[in-house]
Amino acid sequence: MEQAGPPEAACRAAKGCGGAADVHVPVLLYHRFGPRHLDSMTVTTPVFQEQMRLIRERGYHVIPMRELIDSLRGTGPAPPPKSVVLTADDGHGSVFQEMYPVVKEYGYPVTLFIYPSAISNARWAMTWEELQTLQDCGLFDIQSHTYWHPNFRQEQERKGPADYERFAEWQLLHSKEVLNDKLHKPVDLLAWPFGIYTPWLMSEAARDVYIAAFSIVRRPVTRRDGMMELPRFIVTVSDRGDRFARLLFQ
Repeated sequence: MEQAGPPEAACRAAKGCGGAADVHVPVLLYHRFGPRHLDSMTVTTPVFQEQMRLIRERGYHVIPMRELIDSLRGTGPAPPPKSVVLTADDGHGSVFQEMYPVVKEYGYPVTLFIYPSAISNARWAMTWEELQTLQDCGLFDIQSHTYWHPNFRQEQERKGPADYERFAEWQLLHSKEVLNDKLHKPVDLLAWPFGIYTPWLMSEAARDVYIAAFSIVRRPVTRRDGMMELPRFIVTVSDRGDRFARLLFQ
C-alpha cells in the first residue's frame, strides 16, 4: 500500500500538478533520418533541417527534457511560453550521422530513449562510442527504452503471470543498469516500447525509480497528465510547414 502524504505532494506524484503556471509543451518524437524517405519512421535530413529552422523562425524554444520534468514534479518553474522538447527513440545510427550535426548547429537539446541490446550489436544502431560522444557534447541526455524493446502485450499473452512479471521487471531494470554501466550516468526516464503500458507496468516502473515515462499519444504535455504516461507526437516526413507548426501549437 502506498504511504499517504500531503495532498499537494500526492497531486504532484499522480498528475504532475502543483505549479502556479500552466504547462502546455509538445514533445516531438523522431526515430530515423537519412537522405531518402525509406519508411514511415524516417524523416529525411532536409525535412528535419527545415523543421528545426521553423522552430527558431516561429519563436519556439527547445528546452531540455529535465526542465519539463522538474516543472511537472513541482521542483522547477514552468517552462517559458512556446517551449518544445525533442526526443528520439531506439538508437538508430542516423541519429549520430544526421540528427547530431543539425541540432549541434542550433544548440538544441535532445533526449534519446535507447534500448541497449541493439547498441554496438545491430547493424543499424549506434555504437557505445557514438553514444558517449553525444553525451559528452552536452546536448544529449540518454535514457531508457527498456532493454530490447519488447511488445509487453504479446509477452503477457505468451507467458504465465509469474514469468511475465519477472520478464517485465528485468526489461525495466536491466536497461537502467547497462546504460549506467556504459555511460556512467543516472537513468530515471523511460519511453514505453510501441507505446504499450498498463497500470501494473506503470507502478513497476515507478517502483524501479523511473520518475517519468512517455507514450505515443498525440497531444502536448500538460499538468493533467500522469507522470508515467506523458504524451508525445511522432514526427513524420509529411510534417512540413504549417502542418509541422500545428504540432507545436495545439
